[in-house]
Amino acid sequence: MLGFGRTEISPLPKLTTRCVFVHDQGNARKIGLVELQKIILYYGFTPVADPEAVKLWQKTLCESLGLKGRILISKHGINGTLGGDMSALKKYVRQTKEYPGFKKIDFKWSEGTGNDFPRLRVRVRPELVAFNAPDEVQVDINGVVGGGTHLKPAQVDALVAERGDEVVFFDGRNAFEAKIGKFKNAIIPDVQTSHDFIRDIESGKYDDIKDKPIVTYCTGGIRCEILSAIMIKRGFKEVYQIDGGIVRYGESQGDESLWEGSLYVFDDRLNIDFTDKAKTIGECATCGEATSKFRNCANLGCRDLVLLCDACAAKPENLECQPTHTRGRKREAVG
Repeated sequence: MLGFGRTEISPLPKLTTRCVFVHDQGNARKIGLVELQKIILYYGFTPVADPEAVKLWQKTLCESLGLKGRILISKHGINGTLGGDMSALKKYVRQTKEYPGFKKIDFKWSEGTGNDFPRLRVRVRPELVAFNAPDEVQVDINGVVGGGTHLKPAQVDALVAERGDEVVFFDGRNAFEAKIGKFKNAIIPDVQTSHDFIRDIESGKYDDIKDKPIVTYCTGGIRCEILSAIMIKRGFKEVYQIDGGIVRYGESQGDESLWEGSLYVFDDRLNIDFTDKAKTIGECATCGEATSKFRNCANLGCRDLVLLCDACAAKPENLECQPTHTRGRKREAVG
């Protein structure tokens, strides 16, 4: 059977609408049902013989359902994040899983607003995540060949309980994402994009951890599918990855275990918390106060971000283009 097949399929949410009430002189009056807005994040590694044909199918499907977001397709599989009505997303999930290689994709659901993506973009790329190593990644019907061992969230905690400080958490995201959330005592590579990882790993700066148990992590898991394989090929002996990434870990273990802070996400929400006990570890770029909120540069032609507290964000001068802003925010589907 084709398919990714290493993660459990998350159940589809059952409720698709909510009641809306208006209050008139103290009396609540029901005015109807409104579709719940959701966001899905997903990926699947499996050989795709004709990426252009899959692109056309996915674009037509999403347009027919009124969905917005970003989908990347390559010879290695599919990677996407979409937002819209829950009922439309459920139809999308069912129809996408009809493709043999996508049957066991793990679709991760979260709350949306209905305005989380400006448009729909479906593209074919050489890689699902741009490590600049398309020929190094090998994929078969079971997923990425030679990647790190998958651990469920509870297994991650068990590994740390058993082996303690010997375990190394290795962040597989862009460095700026870790400013607002990360695993405790994690290594945060100084990388601006995924392009930088291979050079950073080959620099020798991590040679001292090649014999240690390394847990790679990223938003939804896709970056670590590739990163873990790259590390193993370069001599790292015991490499793990978290099934479903930070998303699944946070849903399972919350904010009272090994994760701390907020999770940066690549849509207009910019960050999410798993519980109301989430720590705020980010610092305002202007005043140093605690914050988890990235803001868009005021220049509409700029894609930079700046981490600001509410008070500093209210001052227009703090949103003007500055060399210190986080550079190169990528509006691509990543996880």
